[in-house]
Amino acid sequence: MTPPPLSRVPWTSALLLAALGAGTVRARRRLRAIPVLPVTPPAAAGVPRAAGWRLLTARGVEPDPATFLAACAYAEGEGLRVLDLLPVDLAAERALGLLRLVDPARYRQDRLGEGRGAGFAVLVTEEVLARAGVEPGGPRRDPAELLALTCRLKEYAADATGLAVAPGLRCGGAGEPGGPGRAAELRAQGLPPGALAAAQLGGLALLAGVAARQGRWGAAAAGLYWLQPYLVFGGPGSPLRPAGLGRATAARPVRSLGAGLRTAAAAGRDTPPDGAAEAARAAAYRKDLAAGAGRFLEPRRTACPWCGSGRLTVRVRVPDLLQGKPGRFTLEGCGECRHVFQNPRLTSEGLEFYYRDFYDGRGGEGAGTVFGRLGAAYRGRAEMLLPHADPASWLDVGTGHGHFCNAARDVWPRTRFDGLDMGDGVREAERRGWVETGYLGQFPEFASKLAGQYEVVSMYHYLEHTREPLAELDAAATVLAPGGFLAIELPDPQSRMARLLGPLWLPWFQPQHQHLMPAANLREALADRGFTVVAEEHGPAHQGNDFFGAVALAATRLAPDPDRPWGPGPTPRARLLAHAVRGAALPCFAAAAVLDALRTVAARRTDGGNAYRILARKDTP
Repeated sequence: MTPPPLSRVPWTSALLLAALGAGTVRARRRLRAIPVLPVTPPAAAGVPRAAGWRLLTARGVEPDPATFLAACAYAEGEGLRVLDLLPVDLAAERALGLLRLVDPARYRQDRLGEGRGAGFAVLVTEEVLARAGVEPGGPRRDPAELLALTCRLKEYAADATGLAVAPGLRCGGAGEPGGPGRAAELRAQGLPPGALAAAQLGGLALLAGVAARQGRWGAAAAGLYWLQPYLVFGGPGSPLRPAGLGRATAARPVRSLGAGLRTAAAAGRDTPPDGAAEAARAAAYRKDLAAGAGRFLEPRRTACPWCGSGRLTVRVRVPDLLQGKPGRFTLEGCGECRHVFQNPRLTSEGLEFYYRDFYDGRGGEGAGTVFGRLGAAYRGRAEMLLPHADPASWLDVGTGHGHFCNAARDVWPRTRFDGLDMGDGVREAERRGWVETGYLGQFPEFASKLAGQYEVVSMYHYLEHTREPLAELDAAATVLAPGGFLAIELPDPQSRMARLLGPLWLPWFQPQHQHLMPAANLREALADRGFTVVAEEHGPAHQGNDFFGAVALAATRLAPDPDRPWGPGPTPRARLLAHAVRGAALPCFAAAAVLDALRTVAARRTDGGNAYRILARKDTP
């Protein structure tokens, strides 16, 4: 029988076939990239080689001594300090989920990649456990706890964490999709169980619809989904042999439907992990807000802090769209120099109030996830210096948790990276080994102590957060050695998107951003301090988040987090509204992502965007 012409193939089925086919091929490729431990350890591997290692296992998992010794020998030979062991009978759906998240061939080299594993056994050096503050003893952990621990441990062994199949390790089929604790396991990996369950159920409904309405092509797409576990793990050569693979494949649609429903139900029963801590946090916010949010603002300035002009106009008025905390903020622009600044600006007490629970505390995990996905931007910043210097010392000011320094080691492996920040994250960066030395405090306070000690000082999306940016530039000039380089990246207040999106332009970032200066102003200020600009980039510095950020800010405005401790308290109506807005926003986020991708291409080609980078050399006296 002649197949129908391509023009008559239902496009939905064609897209599903292409996606499922690509996913199947990718899973097979990744599966075969996972190393397999020898069944018995090498003859040279004895008890002394196990010294300094600890094997953390989930309840019910009992590795034999040969597996432990083989894992120790493999990890030492490969220079690993954390090794997640995959049981050979790992459930098919659990293994497929892991292969979607991890490319084993690139996992170790991805210094910012999140730690992933099977959740049954992790081999760790005692040194890493000590730095991470993890007690190796105590009761066995459940898979969710072990998955969360793996995420944490990779931060302390950023380029020394790996995966391996352990033929002698078995989990007895545990970890079936939708089983008890599955929602907790997803949350432990930073994955939203509710959204994933909704996507899973929506995908199943779509497959059922095309199978019923689009003939053989729809049936082919549904069949490919049905057979995917066997196509990935069946046949010779697979390092994993999931328990009950035939039954799991035959019953996949029914089991997936049940798993999605159970995970969604479990996600709907979520409660704050620590009720006492949340109550204490809410009480502290109520005390802070008792006198109103207006007390967090200074008197309004009547002149531009950059050039002194009195020609000021309002650029934007906006509430706190980042966290939904009380208050309203105004950004004014100077008619002479085009400097944009918060007016009235926050007091020091106000800055503490609005920064609280954003980068640390309640919001720390989310902020860390966002920063961990900026690897391309970090690399671009580091590579900007390649034609100009080969630095031995680099101070990253406003380093946060040290994500840039960690990523930049791929470009500058012999450079010593230190970090400075006002938040406690800089201490954590030091413990992780992402910075050699972490300085906690204000940059100008350290200037005299660090005078002339660094060949590079970087300020990436830092100056706009400071109260006195010119004083920060003075500090950089003091800390740099003659001939050293100052690297700066900032939002560009002259971006077209700033006017198009108005209050929803993400780089306004109120109330945190205090100053947004045009590139011409910064060049002039650097020249006044003895710097020569050697490179400037606009398109490469563009951050592709204009439209996506606008949708996120609008959704937060319409339906703030009902559990926020500075809010009036959660109610059924508030929770329903939040779920409704998030659901309605999903297609908007998808469209925004497409627009941002197109916008990024245009920004790269026209050397225009929403941010810019400047590299300046400190002239020799």
